Amino acid sequence: MVDINQLSLKSAITAITKREISPIDLTKAMLEQIAQHNPQLNCYLNIYSEFALKQAQAKTIALAKKDQAHRPLFGIPLGLKDLIAIRGFPLRAGSRIWQDNISAEDAFVVKKLRRAGAIFIGHHNMHEIALGVTTVNPHYGACHNPWNLERISGGSSGGSAVAVASGLSLGALGTDTGGSIRIPASLCGVVGLKPTFGRVSVRGVLPLSWNLDHVGPLARCVEDAAILYQVIAGYDDRDPYSAHITSQRLFDPDLLSLPGIKIALASDPFFTDADPEIVQAVRRAALSFENLGAIVEECEFPDALLAAQTNSLMVISDAAAIYEQDLKTQPDLFGEDILQRLRKGAMVTSSQYIHARHTQNLLRKRFNEFFGDYDFLITPTTPITAPLIQGEDALEQAKNLTRFTAPFNLSGLPAITIPCGFDSQGLPIGLQIVTKAWNEERLLQVAYIYEQSAGWWKMQPPL
Repeated sequence: MVDINQLSLKSAITAITKREISPIDLTKAMLEQIAQHNPQLNCYLNIYSEFALKQAQAKTIALAKKDQAHRPLFGIPLGLKDLIAIRGFPLRAGSRIWQDNISAEDAFVVKKLRRAGAIFIGHHNMHEIALGVTTVNPHYGACHNPWNLERISGGSSGGSAVAVASGLSLGALGTDTGGSIRIPASLCGVVGLKPTFGRVSVRGVLPLSWNLDHVGPLARCVEDAAILYQVIAGYDDRDPYSAHITSQRLFDPDLLSLPGIKIALASDPFFTDADPEIVQAVRRAALSFENLGAIVEECEFPDALLAAQTNSLMVISDAAAIYEQDLKTQPDLFGEDILQRLRKGAMVTSSQYIHARHTQNLLRKRFNEFFGDYDFLITPTTPITAPLIQGEDALEQAKNLTRFTAPFNLSGLPAITIPCGFDSQGLPIGLQIVTKAWNEERLLQVAYIYEQSAGWWKMQPPL
């Protein structure tokens, strides 16, 4: 019997490579885990059991013949957010608008995962059309935080974060337009990486904002996130937003100190306006970085509030443009919170939007200049830990939970969230680390070194 709870993505890859477990046994164990826990967590919208087992059986046969087992994700079952197309399967974006949609082609990232040997086990629950951060979905039910089932998972990639945190997926891909990878990862105590805008292709991913959408991995630990990132990153000549920038080598897992690295701790009123337990946890993380050899300085980060506000305006305006026809012809198919935000987005004037795009360009330059003085910036990922499902409405939650993440969607800078502690209610706290564009490998290295020192990633929810 395979004990899923004891496996990371990396350890599962190693076990398959050494023939200690087979893809079919691993996939069966994962499906059993999903059958046991998904009814209470509601993190999967669609489970492709027959398809997954067929893939796993073929890979098990190939493994016995010593064929293709060198591929980086060979025999590994993964789940994807319900925005990322798998050929021949439903893709609904958690919405009734897309309820009859069957993908005709794999998303580009899915093609890369296929070539790497991954097995697709299902699509994860999400906030409807990705326009929200609670994953309290009016059509398919709320996704529940595994640390406390009465709490939200965060969103919009809520199902992906829950699946990873609870061992129902060895890794996942989500999307991030204002924090939709990092927020649920933070609230569920896992790792979430938003790469630089253009680093990972968005072709074949249902859009929310053509100007702000990112695809990235969620994983139990930094090394797992790095493995997924290395597979999906790269240029796509059919994606007009894809950048032709060469990736650097993967980080060194034997490097465990940070001599001379210069880190800015955001200490201005914008980033310290958070739950005191979160502020304290981030300060403890800053001390850990100093103990690892880094130089940490408190500083003010420029124009984060303006960046968050500009990102919010662009998200709802872009979404209203994408769903313009549906908003006119079948508005009753949207949940109430989504309908409100789309209607608000439709009211944004062309003048307002032009000013927002100009502000985006100005702040991109300003943020990049900041990283001329510092190697990394650390902030809380969210100002609060996971709220109750039965609490404030989704619109209010979106304003609060996206404050610290949205500025880095607007600027397109790479950012990662990693666990840095728990509050007095036993809920995870996330640390956000940000760096200059195209610096994902060093970002992963620094996150990994802190993670290995702190050890928070080893904590698992009490399911």
